[in-house]
Parts: sequence; structure tokens; C-alpha cells
Amino acid sequence: MSDPYDTTLCVEELREALGLHGITLPSLGVDILAAGLVALGNCNTATARELAAVLREAARR
Repeated sequence: MSDPYDTTLCVEELREALGLHGITLPSLGVDILAAGLVALGNCNTATARELAAVLREAARR
């Protein structure tokens, strides 16, 4: 079984890393129904495109 504290820390790390790029996933959180899973949630198309652009740029490095 996954440690809920570790999952919460993971969510906070991801939120912080996304924030460094100006990206906010409003629904980001711990999936309370499935232990150990991070819920990325929904976002609008502008946010999804920003996220895709950051990931593409990171892949080039």
C-alpha cells in the first residue's frame, strides 16, 4: 500500500514544478478513492498546450 503522505508530497512537488512554468492544474490532488494515485484533473486547452510546450522543450534538452 502506498504512503498517503508520500503521495501528498508528490502532488506538492508537481504543483511547484508546474508553477515554475506558470502552469496551474486546478484539479491537481491526491485521488482519495485510489491509494497512491495522483489526480491530474481537468484543465482548459490553453493550459494543456502550455504543458505540452514545456514537455517538448524539456525533451529537447
